[in-house]
Amino acid sequence: MTLANKLALVTGASRGIGAATAEALAAAGAHVIVTARTEAGLIELDDRIAAAGGSATIAPFDLKDGDAVDRLAAAVASRWGKLDVLVLNAATLGTLTPVPHIDRKEFDTVVALNLTANWRLIRAFDPLLRASDAGRLITLTSSVATTPRAYWGTYAATKAALDSLVLTYGEEMKNISAVRVAVLDPGATATAMRARAFPGEDAATLKRPGIVADAIVSLICEDFATGLRRRV
Repeated sequence: MTLANKLALVTGASRGIGAATAEALAAAGAHVIVTARTEAGLIELDDRIAAAGGSATIAPFDLKDGDAVDRLAAAVASRWGKLDVLVLNAATLGTLTPVPHIDRKEFDTVVALNLTANWRLIRAFDPLLRASDAGRLITLTSSVATTPRAYWGTYAATKAALDSLVLTYGEEMKNISAVRVAVLDPGATATAMRARAFPGEDAATLKRPGIVADAIVSLICEDFATGLRRRV
């Protein structure tokens, strides 16, 4: 699949893997809608995309606001009538702590962003993905979703649940539409979240977000079978 004249939506796009993915998609010819809470980061991203000859639309808001997700989907439907690519990247780590010590309010916040917000995105944009001739949904996961690690319970649980939700959606779509889904594990990448999880780690030893972004774009362009899992 070529990305020329395609429409893509990337969440958590103000920095890190999300920003790099938006830039890579725009460089490949897609018009990119980018969301994040940090408007300044999205404006800087938009400037970089425009300077490179690409095009983007910024949509700054908190993904935990489900009504805002629905409003964005309605706006995209009104303007473009379809969505070709949805990249579910936005996530929060939460505090690394033993399961019995997890703070209830923080647990609810992590679940709200990492899981519930992504379900709202899938629900809202499902008609637009099916309106595309080759809708693609890519979700970013983590190794802890399948290999439990002490103290990572909140984050791991949300990633495992999201993987299952996305793959279930893929099974539902594969015989009735052109929508295909894939789960991508970026592995150890130099991001702010990684720095928080592993303080003191030398970021120079990690892959850059641009490497993951290139892998995402390559995957989107492939004729893959729905339900693909891949590690960068």
